[in-house]
Amino acid sequence: MIISASRRTDIPAHYSQWFFNRLKAGFVYVRNPMNPHRISEVSLSPDVVDAIVFWTKNPSPMLSRLDELSHIPYYFQFTLTPYGTDIEKYLPSKKEILIPSFQRLSSMIGKERVIWRYDPILLNEKYSMAYHIKCFRILCDKLADYTEKCTISFLDLYRNMQSRIAPLGILSPSPDQAEELAASFSAIAKEHEMIIDTCAEAMDLSKYGIGHASCIDRQRLERIGNFKLTISRDPNQRSACGCVSSIDIGGYNSCPNGCIYCYANFNNSLVHDHLQQHDPLSPLLFGKVTDGDIISKREMKSLCDRQTHFLSNAYYLF
Repeated sequence: MIISASRRTDIPAHYSQWFFNRLKAGFVYVRNPMNPHRISEVSLSPDVVDAIVFWTKNPSPMLSRLDELSHIPYYFQFTLTPYGTDIEKYLPSKKEILIPSFQRLSSMIGKERVIWRYDPILLNEKYSMAYHIKCFRILCDKLADYTEKCTISFLDLYRNMQSRIAPLGILSPSPDQAEELAASFSAIAKEHEMIIDTCAEAMDLSKYGIGHASCIDRQRLERIGNFKLTISRDPNQRSACGCVSSIDIGGYNSCPNGCIYCYANFNNSLVHDHLQQHDPLSPLLFGKVTDGDIISKREMKSLCDRQTHFLSNAYYLF
């Protein structure tokens, strides 16, 4: 099975100690977001976990402990945008910390295991079309040697973010604007020998050499892990999403990055409460197991052909 860590919160940036504690313990508790009294016990044993995909805007807290992941294939989805603190309120400096962290992470684990995400793309008076094109080129200059591809997406206007974005006059690009940006980004990416694709976007940009991303990507995992996976598309994602199935171990309303476009934080009071309830030694990301909770073991199994993996490794001995 594939572990997603996590679409719901930035585990590498804010909960890495908890994650490594859970990895050592061999399991994690995950509350059902639709029924919080239902808790799944998710195994983190290498017997059933085939790989991990991390999602982050700042992996710095994990960099000194990556050797603890040597027994399992993994890669990072690293979001790095040109927005300031008006949009991404609590992120550290892009120039001083995040770009160097991207470069260091890639140097440590290989460019094939660090996917650059430039998303979501939003527009207002400050963050104009020209601004994005200029900044995309600057970031390509800095990151091209440290990643193979960039995944982009355009802002989805979820109802729960309207009150946050309205004061800044933020809009999602129109179809024509999205296509113009995609054409410019594609040309810049080609100059840097970088692939570009889109995350969960229905629009066809293939004439610009832009395909549809699989952010939890079977082919990339097979390449990194040197095995074959028998796994299907994730039925719980949007129709335009190409990801394969995974189990997410994060929780909503728990990310302190403060990004105003975030779909996973929709109640600031809960974010504050959940941060206060976090215990790095707990099997839960936040809170405690209560008398009304029902804990069930999640049925899991390995989806990789370990015989193929063994034979492939053996081949390289000769």
